[in-house]
Amino acid sequence: MPCAAASFPPPNIRSEMDTVTDAAGLRARIRAWRGSGARIGFVPTMGNLHAGHYSLVDIARRHADRVVASVFVNPTQFGPREDFASYPRTLDEDRAGLAQAGCDLLFAPGIEDVYPYGAAASARVEVPVVSEDLEGALRPGHFSGVATVVTKLFNLVQPDSAVFGSKDYQQLLVIERLVRDLALPIEIVAAPTMREANGLAMSSRNQYLSADERERAGIIHATLAHMARDVHAGKTLDEIEDTAKTALETGGLAVDYVQLRRASDLRRPEPGQRTGLIAVAAAKLGRARLIDNYLVDL
Repeated sequence: MPCAAASFPPPNIRSEMDTVTDAAGLRARIRAWRGSGARIGFVPTMGNLHAGHYSLVDIARRHADRVVASVFVNPTQFGPREDFASYPRTLDEDRAGLAQAGCDLLFAPGIEDVYPYGAAASARVEVPVVSEDLEGALRPGHFSGVATVVTKLFNLVQPDSAVFGSKDYQQLLVIERLVRDLALPIEIVAAPTMREANGLAMSSRNQYLSADERERAGIIHATLAHMARDVHAGKTLDEIEDTAKTALETGGLAVDYVQLRRASDLRRPEPGQRTGLIAVAAAKLGRARLIDNYLVDL
């Protein structure tokens, strides 16, 4: 994927930003903006924000007159042995960073505001095909939770455009298909992956890494880029994937998958297919589970 670097939050683009926690307050603000003809951009997050998130606000600003960001740690996309309870919650820091990045409004609802009947009894949204393999197979129910909460947030914010990072490529495909399938009048903007100096994709979970692990984790991006070069060199897909898995394991990572897939739907490539591919990987290092991808462009 494209590599982007910047210093975020940027220097004081805006110093004022309001926060609302309830649907009525959110809709009142959106209604006022729409009454003045403003176009609304939206950046949904789970908080614990970093430079990658702030870059999404900057991109949203290019597509809209007003930008809303949400901070909501969504319980329905976490599995029973995942880190929902321990996921870092840093709302005060997030609020300050979003204001500096140029956000107009922070929506920070409670669980009862998003799931009025409780998360377990909530209506669910399913997006078949693109959600079934890779992360979907390893984390049953994850993409149903993602699709459900994003649909709810879209209904609450009613944006004209919404920005999602490309690091979570499968999630991006799920959201794009969701919007098209449900005929939602929302433009989905794919943002490039922000990376650290060694190529590691920025993620809230990177803070689980020690300094040594953080440095070693750069091997993921390097391996995916090498897979793209091997496609160009004409090597077989099996050979490319085997070499990549060995490289990650030699670097001390426990590999969930490292594969070449069709970029359009994440299915396995057709025999001999060399175009329209993406290299994807998920691996554990220490306490962190890391995902990344790299588009193979011939």
